[in-house]
Amino acid sequence: MNTIGKIITGTCVSLALGLGGCADMTKQQKNTAVGAGVGGVAGSVLTNGSAAGTLGGAAVGGVIGNQVDKGK
Repeated sequence: MNTIGKIITGTCVSLALGLGGCADMTKQQKNTAVGAGVGGVAGSVLTNGSAAGTLGGAAVGGVIGNQVDKGK
């Protein structure tokens, strides 16, 4: 198997294992995880890959995701 094939296989296995851990999460926990992911990507893009920007974006996104639908 070539290098690209190994990378794709590893990515697929990691993704499957990661998503399997989300099976019994509450809606609020899922919102928090999605918010942190989106915030981390946005923070990275806005700060040209800065680690502090990525972590800050993930933190802010996680808080926002956690608060979505909380009032219902």
